[in-house]
Amino acid sequence: WQITSDERLRALQFLGRPDIPCVIVTKGLKVPDELTALCERTSTPLLVTRLLSSQLISKLQALLEEKLAPSTNLHGVLVDVFGIGALILGKSGIGKSECALDLIMRHHRLVADDVVEIKRKGPDVVFGSGNELIKHHMEIRGLGILNIKDLFGVAAVRDRKRIELVVELVEWSDDEEYDRIGIDERTYTILDVDIPMLTVPVRPGRNITTIIEVAARNQLLKIQGHHSAWEFQERLTKAMAQSTPPRRSVGDDVE
Repeated sequence: WQITSDERLRALQFLGRPDIPCVIVTKGLKVPDELTALCERTSTPLLVTRLLSSQLISKLQALLEEKLAPSTNLHGVLVDVFGIGALILGKSGIGKSECALDLIMRHHRLVADDVVEIKRKGPDVVFGSGNELIKHHMEIRGLGILNIKDLFGVAAVRDRKRIELVVELVEWSDDEEYDRIGIDERTYTILDVDIPMLTVPVRPGRNITTIIEVAARNQLLKIQGHHSAWEFQERLTKAMAQSTPPRRSVGDDVE
């Protein structure tokens, strides 16, 4: 501050505007008395940090993006399966939490149960996390509320995860036609972001946990550019084309 007190005061007058939310002094610099008096007179918060100005701006930008990001809540369970964030949906009582508990027993990680808080990061990425009040807890009918972190350790939970796959559990119906090949790509839209979706019918004898594990592995392959169903269809089409005999005209048998 290589200026006089009067010059400094005039330079600080613009900080007295009512639209300035706060004043932050960086690099741990000593706060001038004139600035302290001005902030007290205008009731403007005055903060001091040892961070460089560029570091502070970067951290504030990240914080504002986090706080102001579009958000919503969904009823479901979010689990980290082989690094894929799998959001399990379905009506109440169909077995979402039981399936997630079985996945945890297989060393996968719980992100959120019952209420999944979702935020959009960028144009095509959504993250899910648990509600602060019930984070790391699950409700299992017949057992009650379980603290997964206490039961299985910190390696069994994580605070948030990108949602890359939606698995909808539905009751099995003999009248319904389910996808048996995997050619048709379905999506589930969350905050204007389309996420790959699978519908898995539930009935006694079906191991839903294994199906979700395989679905997560298959999604990893798709991310790497390998689509099993499309590759199978392509091989099948080539095999059918090679096995089809050439067409013969009527005059081929006449000499």
